[in-house]
Amino acid sequence: MRMKKVNWIRTLAGLLLSVSLLMSADGQHARIKIDTDRTIGEVNEMIYGNFVEHLGRCVYGGIYEPGSPLSDENGFRKDVMEAVKGLNVSLARYPGGNFVSNYHWMDGVGPAGERIPRMELAWARLETNQFGTNEFMKYIKAIGSEPYFAVNMGTGTIEEAQRWVEYCNVKEGPYYAELRKKHGFEEPYNIKYWSLGNEMDGFWQMGHLNAEDYCKKARETAKLMRLTSPGIKLVAAGSSNYRPNADPDAWNGTVLSELKDVVDYIALHIYVGNPDNNYYNFLSTPLVCEQRTEIVRGMINKEMQGANRGRRDPIYIAWDEYNVWYRARTSESMRGTRALEEHYNLEDALVVAGFLNVFIRNADIVKMANMAQLVNVIAPIYTSDEGMFRQTIYFPLQLFAQNAHGTSLDVLVDCDTYDTEQFFIGLGETTTQQSDVPYLDVSATYQDHEIVLCVVNRHLDEAITTDILCQTGQFDGNFEVYEVNGPDIKTMNDFGTETVQSVRKEELKARGELIEYTFPPHSFTLLKGRIK
Repeated sequence: MRMKKVNWIRTLAGLLLSVSLLMSADGQHARIKIDTDRTIGEVNEMIYGNFVEHLGRCVYGGIYEPGSPLSDENGFRKDVMEAVKGLNVSLARYPGGNFVSNYHWMDGVGPAGERIPRMELAWARLETNQFGTNEFMKYIKAIGSEPYFAVNMGTGTIEEAQRWVEYCNVKEGPYYAELRKKHGFEEPYNIKYWSLGNEMDGFWQMGHLNAEDYCKKARETAKLMRLTSPGIKLVAAGSSNYRPNADPDAWNGTVLSELKDVVDYIALHIYVGNPDNNYYNFLSTPLVCEQRTEIVRGMINKEMQGANRGRRDPIYIAWDEYNVWYRARTSESMRGTRALEEHYNLEDALVVAGFLNVFIRNADIVKMANMAQLVNVIAPIYTSDEGMFRQTIYFPLQLFAQNAHGTSLDVLVDCDTYDTEQFFIGLGETTTQQSDVPYLDVSATYQDHEIVLCVVNRHLDEAITTDILCQTGQFDGNFEVYEVNGPDIKTMNDFGTETVQSVRKEELKARGELIEYTFPPHSFTLLKGRIK
């Protein structure tokens, strides 16, 4: 009797699958098939990183505001810190960005009264240097994150980079280690991740270099840094210039060829926007990130065949700047103390969820990602003197960081698609036509029998009813359901009004090999349950 019952259940599941296939032909139904044996790679916690740059109000008036009634004894905004902790920030990049290419770290250490204010040339503001290495490391400890420093490869020297590593990572003895102790920090910070400059292929970068000159300087800088602290991981500046007449593939190819025995990651950057107010074009922009990932993956695979890396891992990709950024791009909005203050809406949040899906779907090669930036400056958190609010983009990032861990799965998604035309994605960059963009954008992770599905329904008007099929084992127990949505794709949050946020929905009953869920239009949904 038991065998007959099992066969009957499987027959019914097959009939349901056949019905769903017929319905999908009419565009009314979709399928997501999960096979826990079809793995991509381990999701690295560092894809949930963020970025703190001395730009606008990210530091001063953002995370750091001494004298404010909202700040603690270290000058850190307590309300901001609580929101930051909610993001589970795994890795925080510092201090730039364009800022770092003319930043001299010695200006930001020592007694506050002796620090020299400097002209900040990247973003046209005064840098007081009241916040520097040691203040940042206090903040890192407070939020439970890990630091990721970028050295000045523009106006800086290889010796200056070496001395910063000595200050941070050497326990005692040489001058800069003893200087840290003199400044009141007895133990070294042992900072593991260091970037060899920022966007050095960009004509806008102070100290801009061509690829060959960058590689020469990076190689010698890396040599001194590793001799000082052998265990550090180094990140090369990959291309950030995809404008017309640029050749990002040539830059990345040169960097990987010349530094394949030196670095551990290659950094890539992407910003996207919706200047033409075309929703469907905009929602497809994370696929541009995925295409660029595939191209650089191929370059890495080619170079690793002749690399002399000993027991070190192959080179990985670090998307250490990514976000939506296009409104605050006028000459006035990119300079001074209120620079780059984007106000985000629901469609921006869906694009951010799409980026995170891309990182998970490419978990074998993308091992680091840093949303730019943490507070006020193209950021998920926005402050005033009286308080703060969480922008729409905060909530998908929070759901991913708190739930999507373990092994990335290669899921099958069968749903309707759409095409775009050629369009601008932002920063003067044009993408080619995107064909067969799926309305459902999906990633999946699996750990200790727990499955997490992250699904963006890109469709503006239609809910998509979906059969979710388990190919190995069976669903076991109810699924938790979290949704980020709003009344309209242009809905924004503001002080006192967080209309777009994560909402926990009614649990989904899950038994057997098939469950059905209807994903609402213009939504991000996270489903979490068990497989036995």
